[in-house]
Amino acid sequence: MGSSKISKSQFNLVNSSLQLPLLDSPKKASSTTTTTTTQSPKKITTFPKEVRDPFFTSPKDNNNIFSKPHPKQWNPFQKAAAAALDMVEKALNFHENEQTLPKTSDPRVQLAGNFAPVPEQPVQQNLPVTGAIPECIRGVYVRNGANPLYEPVSGHHFFDGDGMIHAVKFHSDGSASYSCRFTETNRFVQERALGRPIFPKAIGELHGHTGIGRLVLFYSRALFGLLDQNNGIGVANAGVVYFNDRLLAMSEDDLPYQVKVTPSGDLKTVGRYDFNGQLKSTMIAHPKVDPVSGEMFALSYDVVKKPYLKYFWFAADGTKSPDVEIDLDSATMMHDFAITENNIVIPDSQVVFKLQEMIGGGSPVVFDKEKTARFGILPKYAKNADEIQWIDVPDCFCFHLWNAWEEPETDEVVVIGSCMTPADSIFNESDENLSSVLSEIRLNRKTGTSTRREILPSSEKMNLEAGMVNRNKLGRKTQFAYLAIAEPWPKVSGFAKVDLFTGEVQKFMYGDDKYGGEPLFLPRNADSEREDDGYILAFVHDEMNWTSELQIVNATDLELVATVKLPSRVPYGFHGTFINANDLQRQA
Repeated sequence: MGSSKISKSQFNLVNSSLQLPLLDSPKKASSTTTTTTTQSPKKITTFPKEVRDPFFTSPKDNNNIFSKPHPKQWNPFQKAAAAALDMVEKALNFHENEQTLPKTSDPRVQLAGNFAPVPEQPVQQNLPVTGAIPECIRGVYVRNGANPLYEPVSGHHFFDGDGMIHAVKFHSDGSASYSCRFTETNRFVQERALGRPIFPKAIGELHGHTGIGRLVLFYSRALFGLLDQNNGIGVANAGVVYFNDRLLAMSEDDLPYQVKVTPSGDLKTVGRYDFNGQLKSTMIAHPKVDPVSGEMFALSYDVVKKPYLKYFWFAADGTKSPDVEIDLDSATMMHDFAITENNIVIPDSQVVFKLQEMIGGGSPVVFDKEKTARFGILPKYAKNADEIQWIDVPDCFCFHLWNAWEEPETDEVVVIGSCMTPADSIFNESDENLSSVLSEIRLNRKTGTSTRREILPSSEKMNLEAGMVNRNKLGRKTQFAYLAIAEPWPKVSGFAKVDLFTGEVQKFMYGDDKYGGEPLFLPRNADSEREDDGYILAFVHDEMNWTSELQIVNATDLELVATVKLPSRVPYGFHGTFINANDLQRQA
């Protein structure tokens, strides 16, 4: 397939049928690990022993699987079609595994060490605690991540894995419990019923001629009724948000999925959530909840047809606004955005989708050097895109934006983000070392110009990716940001508390041979006078002893106050949130 020529008409047929974004969204960038390789294996190396249990090697009983395509329901014609298409897939896999895969899609790199998946864990109560859990921490900390159900048979990117949520619940008696469960997406349920992967992997597999072949294979199976693509193909592995009495797991290639936290601390997938029929399109994994109004703001992007971008928002009761269609010249990879008190801020970067690149054997996610990066400022309650103001910010790609606010005295919007170079390095292999620089970007609305400065002094340069500000201050001027120290990339050795005004940095390191992920800032209470009055929660893995724990750190002085020993390994993952005990009682 790699050497065969694909006609333009064949490509257009696949292109026109593709209706969902090719990317799921993560917050953690993982282009490489400490394992290096230059040659793809002929056979994919096996998963860790802990993963090779019956759950991963055979279908699991599920009351809903027979509402999906299932071999026992196939007619003779479907069975014949399935057998023929399976032969095509074997040929594609053989061809791909004979090639040298880039590190960004080599599963030996992407799933090395603690990036490897784990099986589900039911609730385990009364976990060992060192120190004392603060009394204000009552509720549940949940963190999302990519955790493939099945061992890859070809290319795989870390972002491609099935969504799994890890939950530590802090009970009223001061004890803590842990569980982890897959989010049972439409894709996940079908693959579990079939006993193998069948949906294409958005980043690891959809590249070059082989990627086109996989798209043809996917839509052929759908045409014969061998799989159901009409109820979403996403993995729900990136973001989590608690809104309108619901915990939602998200990736930008699908609608959100509602997950319920049980009284014991276990997790149960309720189902795909369309806000009672109001949401008709995908939603990015980083919606923003305004801490004052309780409203949630979101984007949806399309990689195939215009409008490439839509904006909408939800009232606190879940009522959705009409879509605002935003005209873009090209389909832009838009993983995140920001809100201010009165506006939203949209990054239109140079990382774009060009599906036609697959015809030449390349990746559909590319860096467009001819495009000028820019930011759009749009009023929160705009009814159309006529009011948007675009301001150029050359050579700026922020995978994540940590906050934004308005400064009326200068008529500026200030955006805080980590500017990443090379911009597409987490999707396409690059010889240049990745750099993620915490930056202040000022958008002058009067002059229509921008300025950018590095916040950290040159003596403190480090990669800062994944983190947050005090969410009670989101969209308002904030002094502090808590960000993962992504050193050595893509591992996280600790977190930095950064004074955004002075550039002063305080560091908390997880410990020798210990690495973690996104630091979650939990305010002590909503009325705290000090912005940094609260605690940092982070999952940490000890690579020497192969154990995991949850560390709780005082955000004011960065002193470790408690450690919760976890009963099983927690892989490095993406984003999390905290749901307090009162909100848990009101879950829908």
